[in-house]
Amino acid sequence: MNKSIFVIFAVFVSFVGDVSVCHAQDWTWSTDANVFVGFNYQQRLFADFSAVESQNWFMLDGTHEDNVGTLSLLAMASLEPLTVGHFDYAGSNKVDPGGSPELFQTGESYKQLPLANTQHPHDLVMTLGASYRIQQPSVAYTFGAWIVGSPALGPTAFMHRDSARDNPSVPLSHHWLDATHISYGVLTGGVESHGVTIEASAFRGEEPDENRYNIEAPKLDSYSARVSWQSGPWQAQFSAGHLHVPEWFEPYDETRVTASVEYSGVLGSRPLSATFAWGENRDAVVINGVSDNFLLEWDLNAASKTFFYGRAEVSEKEILGLGFHPLGFLHPHVYSHIDALTLGLVRDVVDGSVGRVGVGGDVTLYHMSPDLLPFWAGSHSYHVFLRWRPNASGHHHH
Repeated sequence: MNKSIFVIFAVFVSFVGDVSVCHAQDWTWSTDANVFVGFNYQQRLFADFSAVESQNWFMLDGTHEDNVGTLSLLAMASLEPLTVGHFDYAGSNKVDPGGSPELFQTGESYKQLPLANTQHPHDLVMTLGASYRIQQPSVAYTFGAWIVGSPALGPTAFMHRDSARDNPSVPLSHHWLDATHISYGVLTGGVESHGVTIEASAFRGEEPDENRYNIEAPKLDSYSARVSWQSGPWQAQFSAGHLHVPEWFEPYDETRVTASVEYSGVLGSRPLSATFAWGENRDAVVINGVSDNFLLEWDLNAASKTFFYGRAEVSEKEILGLGFHPLGFLHPHVYSHIDALTLGLVRDVVDGSVGRVGVGGDVTLYHMSPDLLPFWAGSHSYHVFLRWRPNASGHHHH
């Protein structure tokens, strides 16, 4: 394991301990983080799964202004390789699922098998790179280079969306919307004027491998473009990208198209964040390679320390047909339909110098196509957890 990774994480922890914005030698440093520790129970028709786990991330952001523009450095890490997938059980038997049990979740692999009903842990190094912004009177130019980063494709990544920050689960639509948020090698350029931003990226289309501790070799074999708009509490985007062989077990290229609207304002007098998003994957060398996913999620500050969150998804994906497809083999996909509704509540019980600690829980109910009923009829899932985050984010990254 690379010792430098632990050095990077040690720096993160030392900064995240103090969430106030600090200034040193013309640099402004800020931090953000989100940590869940809890119990995850996934009830299936023939086999229940449970886990004690922690989803988490830590971020360090530094900015420096010169006579021309603003340089930003961003680093982000997660301990999920150590805290997810290690205390998992099927009944009373300890199992090794390769991640967090999550019904109908797909994407990436473990021990050379596609993951199904499991959310993979995120890599230890989630983001590492820099951007530069040149602000003119009516237009701004941005340039970014990332060893690990997110290209101009999709909505705000789920862990940074205010509508999702109290929810410990990853959306079922993740690999149709924002799964490229950990890409090894990203170059991005953009132009912004009057609230409209046009960006283009070159990046590596392959999903991260099963080694969650390393930094993989950057490549620029894929490309994307995004048009976004922001005004007051509203922001929207439309984006598309061509991904070169994102999954090794399906060795063909993929085109991804997404659109989304995000709102961070108030409902009546109460703060509300909400996101509506659509994502479509178009797989090459597949007879019926087009699939769509829809997402609606929200987080309502219903009382001074109480947050009501939820997520509704309409998902079309391979569940029963997951497996290796030989290169160049023309084959059909066998899609299943899943509707998922999550309702959850978090209550802050500590709000002080150590940050905000909340106690929460949620339940997810499912409606599914007939092909899934023999194995998942009546399935549902639960979470009970503690959530910690800093009192205030010096800069929330989008």
